[in-house]
Amino acid sequence: MDVKRINGHVSVSPQINPEDVAAIKAQGFVAIINNRPDGESPDQPTSAAVEQAAHDAGLAYHYIPLGREGVSPDMVEKTREVLEGSNGPVFAYCRSGTRSTTLWALSQSGTASAEEIISAAANAGYDMSHLAGHLSQK
Repeated sequence: MDVKRINGHVSVSPQINPEDVAAIKAQGFVAIINNRPDGESPDQPTSAAVEQAAHDAGLAYHYIPLGREGVSPDMVEKTREVLEGSNGPVFAYCRSGTRSTTLWALSQSGTASAEEIISAAANAGYDMSHLAGHLSQK
C-alpha cells in the first residue's frame, strides 16, 4: 500500500485489496472511504469485498464512488459528513488517490483557505491547484 498522509485526520491511497484492511486498522484508521466505482478494472476487488473486510476488522466503511459523471454536491457532502463524524483517522482510496484527494479538498472548502487545502494535498503528492476557485467557496 502506498498511503499518503494529507493531514492528521485523513490519508489517501491507490486501490487496496481486502487483505490490506488489517494493515489499515493496525495503522490506527477507524474508517475507510472507497471512492472507486465497481467495475473500472477487471483486477479490482468489489466494494462489497472490501466492505466485508472492513466490517470484519471493526472499521466503518463508506462507499462514495466518483466515476465518469464527475463530482456532485452530494459526494462532497457525504465526504464531509464521514470526516466530521469519524472519531479518528480516515483512510480513503480510489485508483490512484486523486479522486479521494479531490473529494477531501472540496469537502474542506470553507473550513480552511484554498492555499492551505492545496498545500496539504501537494505535500501528499496531489496537485489540487485546479480547484482553487471552488475551494474559496463554502
